[in-house]
Amino acid sequence: MSAPVLRLARPEDIPAIEALLTAEWLPPFQIREFLETFWVLDEEGRVLGAAGLEDYGEAGVIRSVVVHPSARGRRLGDLLSRTAIGEARRRGLQRLYLFTGDKAPFWRRFGFEPCTMADFEPAARRSWQFVAISERPEIARMVTPMRANLDHDKT
Repeated sequence: MSAPVLRLARPEDIPAIEALLTAEWLPPFQIREFLETFWVLDEEGRVLGAAGLEDYGEAGVIRSVVVHPSARGRRLGDLLSRTAIGEARRRGLQRLYLFTGDKAPFWRRFGFEPCTMADFEPAARRSWQFVAISERPEIARMVTPMRANLDHDKT
């Protein structure tokens, strides 16, 4: 088995990304709309992981970081997360937001801290995730919103 190759997602990857997300009870929406900032881990033609970034000017939303169960424990989630955060820095974003279920300790390693929905700045509130969660209090109670200020001296 070769090491997975990290690459930008392509339109033909969307069904595999959606399958990974739905298998983990994550929403498989608006992948195509943000395809230019979606990455996959490709192992001999099989998508083993994915991550996305939504760019809203100075703010961004990290989304859809997922790794197939058969590939976990290889730090591939770290690689995907670092890639999305690095792209946010490269684009000049100042802050990143995300929603997580039980992975807050994972995201803390990257400088994310819990916040409230009210802490999301107006640009990040345009994210479909923010809109959907803010309209569904039963879902909002099940997730932890998080925020990180980006240090542009890091890579």
